[in-house]
Amino acid sequence: QVEVVESGGGLAQAGDSLRLSCVVSGDTFSPNAMGWFCQAPGKEREFVAAIAYGGRTVQYADSVKGRFTISRDNAKKTVVLQMNSLKVEDTAVYFCAVDRNWLGPTLMRDMREYNYWGQGTQVTVSS
Repeated sequence: QVEVVESGGGLAQAGDSLRLSCVVSGDTFSPNAMGWFCQAPGKEREFVAAIAYGGRTVQYADSVKGRFTISRDNAKKTVVLQMNSLKVEDTAVYFCAVDRNWLGPTLMRDMREYNYWGQGTQVTVSS
């Protein structure tokens, strides 16, 4: 049984920072890739960032490049999304996901490639 649990969402003002964490329990944490996706009201879920098992290969959506940073601690089975310079348009539910089949080198942006998902954490950014 694999469980993915996000935390750290909340209310923020434009320009503020938030730190989202994702903890994975179960045996499938390694080796794999991890991703963050977001879904705003009335919109489809979209890719935000992904990180490979080793932590050195990362990928970001163009909309968050330079503002968000993804990192992971395999010993703690944790993935973190540091969100800086938040914008109103970042408002969404953020989901953490596990790509247990990832073998490299390209990280997946397609949510269908991810096998396990958390319930999501709400991020609301006001102006």
